[in-house]
Parts: sequence; structure tokens; C-alpha cells
Amino acid sequence: MTTRFVIIGGGPAGNNAATYAARLGAQVTVIERDVIGGAAHLWDCIPSKTMIATGGAMSFSRRLEVMGLEQSDPEVDVEGLTSRIEGIKHHMQADTTQLLTSQGVRLIRGTARFTGSHTVEVAGADGTEVLEFDAALVATGSRPRIPDWCSPDGDRILTTRDCYPPKVFPESVTVVGSGVTGVEFVHMFSSFGADVTLVVSRQQVLPGKDPEVAAVLEDDFLQRGVKLLKGARATSIERVVDDADGTERVVVSCDDGRVVRSTHAVLAIGSVPNTGDLDLAAAGVEVDGGGYIPIDHNCVTSQLHIYAAGDVSGKLPLSSVASMQGRKVAERLMGLHQRDHRHLDYDKAASAIFTEPEIADVGLAEAEAFASGRKIRVTKVPFSATPKALINADSRGFVKIISDPATGVVLGGSIVGRHAAELISVIALAVTANLKVTDIVESLLVHPALSEALAEAAE
Repeated sequence: MTTRFVIIGGGPAGNNAATYAARLGAQVTVIERDVIGGAAHLWDCIPSKTMIATGGAMSFSRRLEVMGLEQSDPEVDVEGLTSRIEGIKHHMQADTTQLLTSQGVRLIRGTARFTGSHTVEVAGADGTEVLEFDAALVATGSRPRIPDWCSPDGDRILTTRDCYPPKVFPESVTVVGSGVTGVEFVHMFSSFGADVTLVVSRQQVLPGKDPEVAAVLEDDFLQRGVKLLKGARATSIERVVDDADGTERVVVSCDDGRVVRSTHAVLAIGSVPNTGDLDLAAAGVEVDGGGYIPIDHNCVTSQLHIYAAGDVSGKLPLSSVASMQGRKVAERLMGLHQRDHRHLDYDKAASAIFTEPEIADVGLAEAEAFASGRKIRVTKVPFSATPKALINADSRGFVKIISDPATGVVLGGSIVGRHAAELISVIALAVTANLKVTDIVESLLVHPALSEALAEAAE
């Protein structure tokens, strides 16, 4: 008997679950209310990284003199940038849709809600349809969190999703939130020439990251003229008109009395899961106080035949994690978990922050190890000691590798610098496969290349 598998949400988790399950013989239906490919992925991640890449090109052009070239000062073509963003989004959406349909996956545009433990109702443009299923996956993603002290208007008071495609580039902008998303927006807007202020609720940006890593980024921000308001929490964001010249401004007030005036403000204080309209109670699926769906190591919810993956699962909110969760769900659903099936180890997931310089890490963090009393060996090599970094005229940052002093097994690492998001893959592989530092040292790497710093750090 063919397994009827219903997936609510067409983002990275849903798409991967659908394609793998379909290949293994399941009858798969994907329900998506917004965009195939995932709203968070195609409306947040891809546009922001596209704009960051363009901003990075502009930033680099201002440093051409150090490469032996005449100085250049390009201007932003807003229409061209918007077209570029939309083109990439449409290309990715078309590829994802084609892949799903080629596997025989049925796609339904509409809003779903559970009506029982094995039924879901879908409301779409052509009416309402009830589907019966043997197994279901909830992968509905998340949306920007909006506090009760702020009312974004999409014009001057923005959520992260309001920033692209760009309507205008702010003359000045205050970013509220110094986590991963917040610092990426600081980098992006400052690259485009805006006067940027970052409201930092604690005493360092990226409070969950290695202090040495955060320090490199802070130094770069300060050199670019970014203002850091440390130890301040925003309590209100309002639009006001300056009585002196009639200019409209956005005023961000903080709990310590400090006030920031700018032309625009961006909220980057996290996200909330899209589970409120699913009527999960009708299916008997438990939800925690934050709206997330608790899962076990197989992504199974409180109902054994219903899974959750991606942002709604409350695990790492990364597209790479969501994609792997979707694959693991399909493997388990179709019986492959009884063979070569490894459970996801979220502690070994690599992540990156696309600032300038880039930041990436994986595995055990140095501060975490010391806090737990675990003995570790930490080796660090600055990119300034690497010929390729000097050739690139960008020697910022370092490679740090954490290993077990007794066995030499690689436990984790951090990279700050150019192409950190690519280079971290070497350390991620070592962490996942329990490789030793000697395995990296004895690898014959390219010269000259930034990856040489990995081998030197592993020495």
C-alpha cells in the first residue's frame, strides 16, 4: 500500500522531505500558501545575501587602491539590483517547482489546517479540499517577531522582510537587534553608504558567539563609522516630524534614556513560528508556550505519524538544518532508518554570518568548553600569516581549531575572514567524521590559498 504523505510548507524542509519520499515510492502532496521554495528562504535569506554581495562589491571597490588600481566609487542602481534579486528568486522557485513536479509530487496552493489526526483541510483559490494522510510533516517556517512596543509600517519602520527589494536606500538607519540577522543588516546598509547605529542589548555584538570573533566584527564596524549602543534595549520606535525643518525622522528610545534619530529603523529581534493557524490540537500535536512543536531525534512530534521540521521545530533556524531534517523524515517514513540512518546532531551544524569579514563556526565553542570544565586544545592562526590573504589585500580575521588534547580529534572551530562560510566546511567535515587534527595537517592543500591557515591551525 502506497504511503500518503502530506507536507504543509514548501520550504527547504518540506521540499527535501517531498523529493526523497517521492523517490522512495510515497504519494506526496505539498501544500504551500506563499511561495514554493519557502517564504523565509526566498523572501529573507536569498534577497538579503544578494544585497550583501552587491554591497560587498561596492565596499571592495572603495579599496581598489591597495590592489594597484585607481579608486572607484560606484553608485547603486536600485532598479538593476531589484531586478537581480527578483531574477534569482524566480530562478530558484522555478527550479524547486520543476524538481518537485518531476518526482510526481502534487503541489497545492492554499492554507492548511488539521481537522483530525489523519485529515487536513486546504483552502485555496479553487475552494476547499480535505486530504487524508498516513503521515504528515509540518514545515511552515517562521516570520519576523514584532514586539508590542513597535508598529512597523513597511516605509520607515521596517521588519527584515520589508527591506528587499529595496524601495530606497536609507540615508541613516538604526538596527535594533545585534544577533546574526542584525549584524548582517548593519554590514549591508553601511556597505551601501548609510549612517548606521546598532542597538546592542548586551556588552558585545553576537552575544552567543566567541568574544574574539565578536571583537573582530566590532572593530570593523567602528572603522566604518557604525555607532554601537551597548547595554541598551529599545523600548519604542516612533515616526516624528522635526519642528525645525519639517524633516521626518524615526526615533528609537532605549531603556537607559538614550535616543537615536535616523531616517529608518529595522527590527531584527528574532522570529516566531507559523503554527497558530494550523489547529494542531485537532491532530493531537503538542505545542510549547512559544508556538514551537517539540520533536524527538527523528523529528517526530507527540503524534508518531506527524513530523515537524525547520523553524517550527525550535531547533537551529538554518536552511541547511531544515533541509537535512526533511531528508531524515523521508528516510524514517520510508523505512530507511533501519539501515544507514544517522540521527541529526545539531551540535555539529556549521553556521555562517555574512558580514565583512565573514564569520563561521561549527561544533564545540571555546567558551562552552571552559564553562563545562572540559579540557581542550585551542590553536589559532591569523590570516595575516597566510600569503593568499596578503595577495587579496584582506588579512582580517583568523582560524581557530578546538581539539581534544588526548586524542587529537577535532571538536570545533571558528573562522573570521574572507570566504569563512566556505572554509568552515573543512572543519565541519572533521567534526562530523571525528577526524583528527593530523588528518587536516597531512592533507595536501592548495598553495597559495586561504585554506592553508586551516592546516597551520591544526599543527
